[in-house]
This record gives sequence, C-alpha cells and structure tokens, in this order.
Amino acid sequence: MLNASQKKKENIAEYLLYMWQIEDLIRAFGLDIDRIKENIVDRHEGLSEEQRKEMTEWYESLIDMMRREGVMEKGHLQLNKNVIIALDDLNARLLKDPRYSKYSAEYYKVLPLIVELRAKAGENKAGEIETLFNFLYGILMLRIQGKEISKETLDAAQEVSHFLGTLAHYYKKDFNNELELE
Repeated sequence: MLNASQKKKENIAEYLLYMWQIEDLIRAFGLDIDRIKENIVDRHEGLSEEQRKEMTEWYESLIDMMRREGVMEKGHLQLNKNVIIALDDLNARLLKDPRYSKYSAEYYKVLPLIVELRAKAGENKAGEIETLFNFLYGILMLRIQGKEISKETLDAAQEVSHFLGTLAHYYKKDFNNELELE
C-alpha cells in the first residue's frame, strides 16, 4: 500500500507492474485476508499498529474489488485498466504532436516488437501499451521462478523498459500539468 502510492506518484509504469503483482499475490493466497495478514502484513517490520491496520484494509478493499469485478482467477482490476487507458491516450497524443519527435522515434523502435508480441498473443490480443506491459510482466514472472531468459528477450525487455520509462516520464509531466500537447 505504501509502496503503491509512492510508485504511482513517481513512476506509473512501476506502479502498474507492482499492482499486477499484488493482484497475483492476492490470488496466490486465495483472496483470504487472514492468510495475507499472516504472510504479508504481519511480516512487515517497523510498522505501527495503525499502518498494519491501513495495510490490511487496503488488501481487503482490493479483495473486495477483485470479487465484485470478477477477476478472482485472472484479469486486472478496473483501476489498473484505467492506468493502461490513460497511458494509451497519452501515447496517442504524444505521437500526434510533432514537438515530441524523439518520443515517436522511441515508439517506432519498439513497434516491430509490439507487432511480433501481438501476433503471438493469438485471440488474447491487447492494445499496444498493454502488450508491452504484459511482456515485461512475463519476464518478471520468469525471473521470480528462476527460469532462464534469452539474451534476445532481455535486450528487447531493455528497449521496452526504456520506452515505457519515457512514457511514464511524460505521464508524470502530464499529471502535473507540465506537458503541452496539441
């Protein structure tokens, strides 16, 4: 919870990947707040009772949302989908504005990868930005599982990370009304 709010302010891309992890973590504990409290909340050192209570309530609210939105087994919460929608919108606005030609160049650098990833997705096609997040999240899951990742995949992940980092930078500027777009 504390991490999420900080990440959301600082880097929306990191925030989204973190929230996807939280969704999967909640699923791994069977949407059981007692197991989450025992295995996550209670293991956080240095938290006051008030902070533990806030963290527990945060997990409870996410569990409730997951149940109401029908994403207990897979999928993402609407609040996370809204981040993707906002990033898609910002991406489109940046690409249309000739003042952001460097951003456009970065986008066109990762576009062949987007096309390749979407082709491999079969019927589970996502938008371009979500496709890139799915790719990075997949790599994160492989790392957590200790699986080997090819150099080509790691190189592609670095390009994607750079691009999404740039988009996150512009998102923060846009959020703070520091971005001038046509």
